[in-house]
This record gives sequence, structure tokens and C-alpha cells, in this order.
Amino acid sequence: VGLQYLMNQTGAGADNHLQAGAFLKSREGLEMPDLQLHFVNAIMMDHAKHQANKDGYTVHACQLRPESRGTVCLASSDPFQHPAIDPNYLEAEEDRRAMREAVKMLRDLCSQNALRPFTGAEMMPGESVKTDEDIDAFIRRTGETIYHPIGTVAMGAGDDAPVDGELRVRGVEGLRVVDASVIPTLIGGNTNAPTIMIAEKAADMILGKEPLAAEEPETVAA
Repeated sequence: VGLQYLMNQTGAGADNHLQAGAFLKSREGLEMPDLQLHFVNAIMMDHAKHQANKDGYTVHACQLRPESRGTVCLASSDPFQHPAIDPNYLEAEEDRRAMREAVKMLRDLCSQNALRPFTGAEMMPGESVKTDEDIDAFIRRTGETIYHPIGTVAMGAGDDAPVDGELRVRGVEGLRVVDASVIPTLIGGNTNAPTIMIAEKAADMILGKEPLAAEEPETVAA
């Protein structure tokens, strides 16, 4: 991919891969979308470690607010040893249902007339994957991270929360945590912007700056 781009500026490397996306609800009655789609105009497999030598496109679906909860624990007293991480993906039935519906919705979307000229045979999951059990097995086999973990030292008001509302670690003097790990509930999108906001707020608290006064939003007549 890289060599093709360097030589003639074509191929998957000449594209930012994410020109289109969507936020969808996997079922009626939801207050907010629980699925996000990413359209990639290349065939991406195994987290982009492998690419098919043919034309095609990929649509990734991610669940925005999973109910499953994983853990990050110390593996030993050795600070240089990697922690024991268990993401516990798809433990909750609601997560499995939402992703199952995502596969069905994507199949319906890709079969529409607007995409039909660009759509060939389905490579993944493949036409043999038909039943809910087949879809669940495919999701478990191929599901992966989308790089926005949070909450390993979630802030909160209760004594069981490791970090308080000023990002101070309870029981440890002079230590704050300022990153996405303090976010207690996953937002419906990327965590970069709220992490920047947390960092700016932490800087103000450390410097002793007074909070800005609350203001009513300005309204303009239509």
C-alpha cells in the first residue's frame, strides 16, 4: 500500500478511508443512536493487517454505548509487567443484539440500488452466514477494539469511586488522574474532545482558577 502510494499516489494509501459515516438506532424506542458506521473504500481485513488484492469497500459498525464491562488489573507487583486486561466484549446480551442488528442493517444498506453498481459478492461475513447464531459467531470471531476505552479509574461522588470530582485519587496525597480513564460513562463518539476538555479543566483546578460564571445561551429569533 505504501509503495503504491509513493510511486504513483494511488491505492488505499491515497485516501483517508473515512469519507462517510452514519449514526443509527438498532431498534425503535432508543433515545439516541447506539451504532456508528464507518465506510472505507478499500477491503480491510484483520484490522487492516491484510488487504485483498481486488477492488471493494468495507463498512465497519461499532456499538456506541456497550453494556459489557471489562477489567484492567495489576498482573504482579512488578511495575514493568503489562497489566492483565480483559475487555469482556459482548458479555451483555444487549451488546450481542445490537451488533447482530448492525450486520442485518448493513446488509440491507449495501443491497440498495445506489450501492449496487459498486457491490460484488459479500466477503465478510459471507453469504453462508444467515442465522442469528451464525451472525453471533462471526461477531465474536472478528470483533475488535475501536480505540476508545474509558473508565478504569472512573470519577464519582461515592467513596467507591477511585477519583473524586476534582480528579484527585482518593487515599493518595497530591495525585490526580487526567485522561479518558476518569470518564465514568462512554459517550456516543470519539473520546478525544472530552479528554481535552478534562485536561483544560484540570489545569484550571490545579492553578486555582475560578470557574467561569454560568451564562444563558443566546437565542436568535427565526
